[in-house]
Amino acid sequence: MCLCRFLLVALAVSVPGVAMAAAEGAPHLDGSALNLLWIIPFVGALLSIAIFPLAAPDFWHHHFGKVSAFWALAFLVPFFLQFGFDLTLYELLHVSLLEYIPFIILLLSLFTVAGGIRLKGSLVGTPIVNTGMLALGTVLASFTGTTGAAMLLIRPLLRANEGRDHQVHVVVFFIFLVANVGGSLSPLGDPPLFLGFLKGVPFFWPTTHMFLPMVMVAAILLAVFLALDHFLWRREKATGDEPAFSMGEDEFKEAEKLGLEGKVNFLLLGGIVAAVLMSGVWKPGITIDVFHVPVELQNIARDVLLIGIALLSVKLTDQDCRDANGFSWFPIIEVAKLFAAIFITIVPAIAILKAGSSGALGFVVDAVSQNGEPNNVMYFWLTGILSSFLDNAPTYLVFFNTAGGDPAILTGPMASTLLAISAGAVFMGANTYIGNAPNFMVKAIAEERGVKMPSFFGYMAWSVGILVPCFILVTLVFFA
Repeated sequence: MCLCRFLLVALAVSVPGVAMAAAEGAPHLDGSALNLLWIIPFVGALLSIAIFPLAAPDFWHHHFGKVSAFWALAFLVPFFLQFGFDLTLYELLHVSLLEYIPFIILLLSLFTVAGGIRLKGSLVGTPIVNTGMLALGTVLASFTGTTGAAMLLIRPLLRANEGRDHQVHVVVFFIFLVANVGGSLSPLGDPPLFLGFLKGVPFFWPTTHMFLPMVMVAAILLAVFLALDHFLWRREKATGDEPAFSMGEDEFKEAEKLGLEGKVNFLLLGGIVAAVLMSGVWKPGITIDVFHVPVELQNIARDVLLIGIALLSVKLTDQDCRDANGFSWFPIIEVAKLFAAIFITIVPAIAILKAGSSGALGFVVDAVSQNGEPNNVMYFWLTGILSSFLDNAPTYLVFFNTAGGDPAILTGPMASTLLAISAGAVFMGANTYIGNAPNFMVKAIAEERGVKMPSFFGYMAWSVGILVPCFILVTLVFFA
């Protein structure tokens, strides 16, 4: 191992744009030396996610991994040729060991454990039942993750509404609340907040600071949904075409009773929370240096525990329960491959933003500051708009670094700025199907069950009409 490290260090070369950190001897990428051509692979990867599933779904389904690898190589090969092996290896290890691997391990554990919990029973999709399930999912999302809560509740909700003429609004509000807004209160809830946790934001910081904005948005959306669903329910009852509303006595006797399967997974969810909390509280001060990248012992322990919990869930959960849940590994495999490219190709974008006004994206930095002070309204809306069309996790990371990237300052004197970034990333991930990973998963499951979901722009008509007024109110109350 020592010989390998010596050889790797010996390969370091001095090229424009590379500076050596004197204290650690680690290569350093100077973002001011990069132009905007370096972010083409990042933009290409995100546009591929946005366009291919809609324009060429069959091609995307079979080749998304190849497309992801193409964009990763489109960045890595020119970067290697320009800056050499040493810096390329360092940046690849840095983003992999400190960000991507912990990120995907957490998603995997939540996805596996939540997929082993099945809510069974014959529910009727009345306005009260639907609103209650949306409220439950909104609460659960901060503890099981938006992916976990969405996968847990979307199928029971669709079953409950099978006989209704109007189901689209139920799924749309489900995406708004369960797949996005509900994940506001902990690093487990939504990927952007977990990335913030990995960067040093305390575990309970989102709980205390995001609570009021989240409650306000969730309360408005639940009230709007209840009113809309009640209106449609009454109209459907008036038509008399309501198979789900008229369960006969024999059908009622045969209906499956409400209950839960895979209850052991609730204990495992507690284990996930404990493992993440442990990594934020336990600070042994021991690190393993992998080519200048310091990997802390507590983070290694957390990731090992999370993998172990996922394996326990697979072993302890009856496969029939997962089958009845419609569980498959495809969604997490897709996310893992796509996000690998995103995390790799985002490296130059972050370096450029870290360069501040002297970097090629200086106009972005200037837009979120006014007379040297952060403009929190712009932080909220720029983070949110980019989260809507790109992906909220890397977008959060970009603006976190734009704001300085120092967790002590961002959770202290600049707490309002971090709140604007966090709220923009989490809330506005709901604006489009591609804003957050669970959005497209929920859409796909609904369409498999026969729900004719809106097109990409049709869904945006819902989000612009309902969500944007909520976000304007959030701006006026918390950031103006």
